[in-house]
Amino acid sequence: MSYQPEPAFDHGSPARTGLLLCNLGTPEAPTPAATRRYLAQFLSDPRVIEIPKLAWWPILHGIILRTRPAASAKKYASIWMKEGSPLMVWTQRQATLLQGYLGERGHQLIVRHAMRYGQPSIASQLDALRAAGATRILVLPAYPQYCAATTASVVDDVARWTLTHRHLPELRFVNRYHDHPAYIAALADSVRQHWQREGRADMLVMSFHGMPARSLTLGDPYHCECLKTGRLLAEALSLSPAQYKVTFQSRFGKARWLEPYTEPTLRSLAGNGLKSVDLICPGFAADCIETLEEIDMEAREAFLHSGGQRFSYIPCLNDSPGHIRALTAVVEQHLQGWPTQAAPDTAALARQRDAALMLGASR
Repeated sequence: MSYQPEPAFDHGSPARTGLLLCNLGTPEAPTPAATRRYLAQFLSDPRVIEIPKLAWWPILHGIILRTRPAASAKKYASIWMKEGSPLMVWTQRQATLLQGYLGERGHQLIVRHAMRYGQPSIASQLDALRAAGATRILVLPAYPQYCAATTASVVDDVARWTLTHRHLPELRFVNRYHDHPAYIAALADSVRQHWQREGRADMLVMSFHGMPARSLTLGDPYHCECLKTGRLLAEALSLSPAQYKVTFQSRFGKARWLEPYTEPTLRSLAGNGLKSVDLICPGFAADCIETLEEIDMEAREAFLHSGGQRFSYIPCLNDSPGHIRALTAVVEQHLQGWPTQAAPDTAALARQRDAALMLGASR
């Protein structure tokens, strides 16, 4: 096996610590071609589609990648920002703000962002961190709840990168922060702020991304962690069990997924006379197609057309100060034991030492 050339190593330079913030990914443009490239990479991941390759490949390449990209591209176009994909825009801002917040707390980290599928890739950003002198890297998947299809897939990609490098940095991973007090507090504050601006609906719906139901029986903790996040958020808001619901969205295929499903639940609530709902997506660190199009457009329409009168979507935490403070707290927890303070100015220290010696000699 051949290994990539390593950046020049200065034995006299202090060790530096890097932080890599990883999110799922996005097409580079809201076009069928870009969407096809993205979906091909995403749906080829065995962590995402746990179907034998011989059975899945003909479906993926013979049907899905021929029909789905054009429809998905239209959905992406409906939520695209002038700066680009919302997921990319928010993740970039989060990384920038994280470096600033951590710096204010005395941590001199090199912070980069990456996408598990698409660009910038995890491998390219790990290379960038190593080139900048990082000898320790904390990987932060932007998934509060652990799931094999998301968190573990990031770990897989980092592991693939290590197979091509000779001088590996120390690596740590944040597996979850679904019950971190700062994360729950940020979610609760976002709901309270929404209520202050818009008023409070009859019910709060917490919609998480779905997973096949069999993932629960196979030992994936995702479902349990979603329920815990929902319970803790409800407690922080002093909600009774009758005042909130946890649901799961983004079902794909015909298999049974985690229930209850978000859109059918909204239709049922409206059909049974519920007039207003507030909906939040606590499992998403940044607004994206699943929140802006699937929830704020499709789910909204389903609720209103079924008899509901008011549907309010509460945006993801995105780059809000509460969210960045929460991520900072999570990062600080996982940095313990690593030196992250500013490196001393050795030249200045040498000058101070020489000056002190000269002063002593003159006496």
